[in-house]
Amino acid sequence: MDNKNNYAIIMAGGVGSRFWPSSRTHLPKQFLDILGTGNSLLQFTYKRFLKRFLPQNIYIVTNAAYAGLVKDQLPSIHEQQILGEPIAKNTAACIAYACGKINKINADAVCIVAPSDHLILDESSFLDVVDQAMDFAKKNPALVTLGIRPSRPDTGYGYIQYIENKKGINVHKVKTFTEKPTLEIANTFIESGDFLWNAGIFVWSIASIKEAFDTHLHEQFSLFDEANADYFTDKEAATILKIYEQTRSISIDYGIMEKAENVFVIPSEFGWSDLGTWTSLYEISDKDANLNVSNGKNIHLYQSSGCMVNTAQLTGDKIVVLNSVKDLIVVDTPDVLLICDKSKEQEVKEVATDMKIKFNEKYS
Repeated sequence: MDNKNNYAIIMAGGVGSRFWPSSRTHLPKQFLDILGTGNSLLQFTYKRFLKRFLPQNIYIVTNAAYAGLVKDQLPSIHEQQILGEPIAKNTAACIAYACGKINKINADAVCIVAPSDHLILDESSFLDVVDQAMDFAKKNPALVTLGIRPSRPDTGYGYIQYIENKKGINVHKVKTFTEKPTLEIANTFIESGDFLWNAGIFVWSIASIKEAFDTHLHEQFSLFDEANADYFTDKEAATILKIYEQTRSISIDYGIMEKAENVFVIPSEFGWSDLGTWTSLYEISDKDANLNVSNGKNIHLYQSSGCMVNTAQLTGDKIVVLNSVKDLIVVDTPDVLLICDKSKEQEVKEVATDMKIKFNEKYS
């Protein structure tokens, strides 16, 4: 397959505060071996795309402070393929930056944009869907997103409603985007059968996304388009800093996908999880006879069930013992011990923020 025009953009700039205290400002979730396999989520994502994309056609967009981490974890990648954002300005800015840079060297490019910290269990099915999406975006002026067939009425995801394609192909026109709904509304979505989870994975040609930016986020488009002369030069970092100081913070969903008329979705099933919380990690992990999940050494559980215990960042001979408890999240790191009721895990982000305020970012 001729894939010289195919590019992958991996977004790796988030902090992952719901995985506190393992995920920290200096070492966010995407750089952690959160699955206990010897690979970080970023490394998994990169290796997955290497199966379809040329190494020189894979770009990583991250916080400028994490550029060194990216290089450490992906030593074979060229520094020009690591795009350091000087300020966090949401997904529209990072996509405009990456697509603008790729456009300079290949105006015929077709790109997939994907988060660095999602889990995909069935890589073969995922890559088949990617092939289908890339082919459709190559032949049509379309913005394509991958939607996940929902397995439950989850209130933690956004939803995509689509119009059934009568032509027999599995690419459908998007009708509506909905932000995280209430449980009642999520149940209605599941019952209707035409709603999908929004995975935040996009495919489009450079020409199509440029036109969409020009139409819906013209000011932002102009800034990144004017930077064309400085891409791949020693002026790039200074130019990008000026742009990020001026550009607005807005998501690609709100800024473009919810407004454009040429948005399509491919309903997909490839064992996807956004790994947004400790419980989402618990759900996909191997469990013992009492439904406990342990990641780390020297963990001992007695008369305990439904617990998630993570001590992967500890060194030495410290032991962790749980006795006669259930449904807890226990995360022990060298400087923070978190014990949380699993049903209250959505509060972890708030706790992390509070600790940051109380201790002047020492534990952030």
